[in-house]
Amino acid sequence: MSDEKPSAFTEREALFYHETIRPGKIEIIASKPMATQRDLSLAYSPGVAAPVEAIAADPANAARYTARSNLVAVISNGTAILGLGNLGALASKPVMEGKAVLFKRFADVDSIDIELATEDPDKFIEAVALMEPSFGGINLEDIAAPECFVIEAALRSRMNIPIMHDDQHGTAIIAAAGLINACHLTGRALKDCRMVVNGAGASALACTALIKALGVPHQNVIVCDRQGPIYPGRDNVDQWKSAHAVPTEARSLEEALVGADIFLGLSAAGALKPEWVAKMAKQPIIFAMANPIPEIMPDAAKAVRPDAIIATGRSDFPNQVNNVLGFPFIFRGALDVQATDINEEMKIAAARAIAQLARERVPEEVAAAYGVSHQFGTDYIIPAPFDPRLMEVVSSAVARAAMDTGVALAPIADFEAYRHKLKARLNPTTAALTNIYERAKANPRRMVFAEAEEEVVLRAAIQFRDFGYGEPILVGRTEKVMEKLKELAVDDPASFIIENSAVSDKKAEMVDYLYKRLQRRGYTERDVGRMVNQERNVFAALLVALGHGDGLISGLTRTFAQTAREIGRVLDAKPDALSFGIHMMIGKNQTTFLADTTINERPSAVQLAHIARETAAVARRMGHEPRVAFLSYSTFGNPSGQWLASIREAVAILDREQPDFEYEGEMAPDAALNPKVMELYPFSRLSAPANVLIMPGLQSANLSAKLLRELGGATTIGPMLIGMEKPVQIAPMTAIAPDVLTLAVLASAGVVG
Repeated sequence: MSDEKPSAFTEREALFYHETIRPGKIEIIASKPMATQRDLSLAYSPGVAAPVEAIAADPANAARYTARSNLVAVISNGTAILGLGNLGALASKPVMEGKAVLFKRFADVDSIDIELATEDPDKFIEAVALMEPSFGGINLEDIAAPECFVIEAALRSRMNIPIMHDDQHGTAIIAAAGLINACHLTGRALKDCRMVVNGAGASALACTALIKALGVPHQNVIVCDRQGPIYPGRDNVDQWKSAHAVPTEARSLEEALVGADIFLGLSAAGALKPEWVAKMAKQPIIFAMANPIPEIMPDAAKAVRPDAIIATGRSDFPNQVNNVLGFPFIFRGALDVQATDINEEMKIAAARAIAQLARERVPEEVAAAYGVSHQFGTDYIIPAPFDPRLMEVVSSAVARAAMDTGVALAPIADFEAYRHKLKARLNPTTAALTNIYERAKANPRRMVFAEAEEEVVLRAAIQFRDFGYGEPILVGRTEKVMEKLKELAVDDPASFIIENSAVSDKKAEMVDYLYKRLQRRGYTERDVGRMVNQERNVFAALLVALGHGDGLISGLTRTFAQTAREIGRVLDAKPDALSFGIHMMIGKNQTTFLADTTINERPSAVQLAHIARETAAVARRMGHEPRVAFLSYSTFGNPSGQWLASIREAVAILDREQPDFEYEGEMAPDAALNPKVMELYPFSRLSAPANVLIMPGLQSANLSAKLLRELGGATTIGPMLIGMEKPVQIAPMTAIAPDVLTLAVLASAGVVG
């Protein structure tokens, strides 16, 4: 295996991502109504005076009346940006914005990035300390050692809110969790382990300190820097390194590793040689965490020591040490109890909670929705980063540790209720989509992009290939597609597969196939030849039908109905199935599935029941427990009307089938979605607001989906076409490249279609 980590995208696409829609990755959205003069008066003057006076009287009221208790500042001076070095405060802003996005995405923590243009630790400390009234916590990031040690220690001393330098402690917590489990699997007690650490920067020393706090004795740990092992009296050793000095005869990493149980590396690519690994103890534990290329590649280590347990910082190998498993949930728990610190006990609690989660059986619904298929073992000692259980497990452990150590100003009385509240904070769709993308990478497919002359489509096709989801097949005029590929600065346009109907060597095969299919539907062979030559959707669908592609994406140059009609000349619905469309409306904390929004004008009872079953299955694959409502203008017969029979019969069909999801109907939207209205119908079988809405007809469904998309403020995915014999998706004519890419990946991964 090559030591080079393949890039998931090009520099061009990374820049385009950060530039499009609106520059950067974050925005501020008001959490209260701001529509009327009264709203504004309450938000600012004179209404704002009331909370001002309440906070002045009791500072604890800031948590009640402001966003402070859910607000973290991500702060850097840009002196150690990722692996790029000291590029300055301004250059660190994309990273800090990204960290703010991760806080929100994983733990619903609001975050603001702050970049300070100083390398003077005293000035940095003073600037951050003065901001204490603004924030509930401070996440320090990408600050060079040894200044980062001084800065964090001073701020923890001066400020009465949680402070954590994630480059140090985030890595340490995840590594410690993995080490706990690796020792468990190999039958080792931490107190008996001999560990060698290679690297003496911020992350390495933080890992060393935390692992010692977990029970590995100080004298059993040899820390090495570029000059070799650190021992008492060695020259050129600062105070932070000297704290880990131990007597040893070893004068090189190679010598230190003889008989060692654990190698923990946060140093440089290739620093650990295979022949040195061979000299380690039985079942060696190797954490090679240099990025992007580890100290030793896992296959090289396994070649000399098949019994080794190996972790890296990379996502393309088992046991990834990924900070995102820790920092969002550590701050979530600390904020929720208004902790005044993130102490060692809280870090240890987080590490142990993460370790314990990896040992637990992965529930089937989690495995299906999030792609977490492994069970505890040598290749699964650390949970997957997108395991949704991390939110409640780690946050709860941190909150409880804060309470136990006396740093919680707002202790939690009911932890069971708190865990339920944590689960409700996040919309599982976002995690499910992320893992669907990973599944597509693991099983790349050939996706036909029928409108490759369109820039939006071409950008999506480029990303489809660059991100590793599969091979795009571009349908269009060869010269035109090549010209646009060059305009988009593609380095190797000739490497793309372009299918041009005008010169295709597949035309005879296509005409023969389609004529046999359509000859009894009023089409002559000349008609079929014209369609193959001139109608790109027909030509693209034939590529899929004849096995030259695995799936198809189209829709930007024709209406949905026209595109579906053209593709339908070539491809059918699955046997004994029904094709229909779903719009997925993704809000902050909930996702709603609307069906059928595209195909069936007046579905029968049998069709409505089928649509309900299939939409519920899609919802479950997206991480949701389906609650299906058959919508109508009538709620349980009030008012009565002539269009209710098919809905009632659809419910009766499900009554006979007894499916494994909740369903109810007929009911008006408020009776399905508004908890207060739902209370008026205590006999309803829905335990909570519906998340799958089965519409009674195409007119109401299509109108509702488009109104919600334009006015509702939620992210919309779809329409997603369900039930076709081959994976086919039809994007809206207004779609942008990310929309097209998402539909292509959903089709490729087999989640919809």
